[in-house]
Amino acid sequence: MTEATLPSTSPTSASPTARQVWTRTRGVVLAFVILLAAAIAIAAVRSNSQHGRLDPRSADPSGSRAVAELLADRDVSTRVVTTLAEARAAAGPDTTLLIAAPDLLTDRQQTLLHATTENSGGRTILISPASPSLGTLAPGVTADPAISFDSTLSPNCDLPAAQRAGTADTGGIRYTTTDPTADECYPSGGLPTLLRVPAPEDGDTVVLGAPDILYNSRLDEHGNASLALQLLGSRPHLVWYLPSLSDASATDSGDQSFFDLLPSGWLWGTLQLFIAAGLAALWRARRLGPLVPERLPVAIRASETVEGRARLYRKANARDRAATALRSTTRTRLAPLVGVPVTQAHAPESLLPALSAQLRGQGDGQALHSLLFGPPPRDDAALVSLADQLDALAREVRHS
Repeated sequence: MTEATLPSTSPTSASPTARQVWTRTRGVVLAFVILLAAAIAIAAVRSNSQHGRLDPRSADPSGSRAVAELLADRDVSTRVVTTLAEARAAAGPDTTLLIAAPDLLTDRQQTLLHATTENSGGRTILISPASPSLGTLAPGVTADPAISFDSTLSPNCDLPAAQRAGTADTGGIRYTTTDPTADECYPSGGLPTLLRVPAPEDGDTVVLGAPDILYNSRLDEHGNASLALQLLGSRPHLVWYLPSLSDASATDSGDQSFFDLLPSGWLWGTLQLFIAAGLAALWRARRLGPLVPERLPVAIRASETVEGRARLYRKANARDRAATALRSTTRTRLAPLVGVPVTQAHAPESLLPALSAQLRGQGDGQALHSLLFGPPPRDDAALVSLADQLDALAREVRHS
């Protein structure tokens, strides 16, 4: 008998080729590329529309460079700051502090800033503040939930700056105040969109419901320019505070713990998630009853079944599983022929000695072990060779 041997194989199955990896992953890669391109496009569109918003250095439509230049012509200096420390250091009786995005400030930042500006004697202007910041930066002022649908409004108040400016685009957030000395201007639906709240030392706080009067594209409409220049130019120095996430004070949570930083309601939300997960587990784990065998509607040839299973193995590159199936079936068939119980067909110490004795020493023990219990083939050619050698071994044992 010709010895049944295998080509030298590695102890593990071969890695898939680059072409096979690309074929498997190209769909995922294509989807990722499309999502990345869409994200970049959306970010570019949004960044273009919001670039330089309320920045006195920006000439974009939503920037505020025009009002800064008009103030410079009136000898009012404009300085941009991006940190809380700079804003607090600049507060004073001869300074107007404009906070472009007060709602972006943390509670601690708001508290520190209000403590600095409350008795500074200067003017503080809050642009479109809402509930997150009003309670601290403008005590006694609250934002109405309903927003004004009218953008252009009339003053209807005794504030000189508003009377001189006339109609302006202040429509936006509406406010209420408990301070009887406050000036309530540009009402919409009975509630003002501009408030001036007096403060000690001849200071005051101006709450503006919309930033439109500061935009480059809207400055020349109605009385926007006049109102903006009077509100921002009442002191010789204007400090324009643009809150930044890079500010170290924005990440300083003080003595707050991790749970203090979580939003309210997180406990109930987490509990609901656990309940939903439990219900989903119960739903997926429901019993469907015992399996019921059914007769196939058509008879399928065994060769077609084998061929279909082989194609599935090949599609999945499962040479190891295919080789295991071939070897296991061969061992099961050879065991009765050499007098070994089927239960011990997969034990090398029982099958191989009986097989060598049946072949009368014609088979090399090491070659038989490699053939019946060896490692998986490294490629498709080695798998085909393995199948041929197993078939040859089975014929040889039957003939012997």
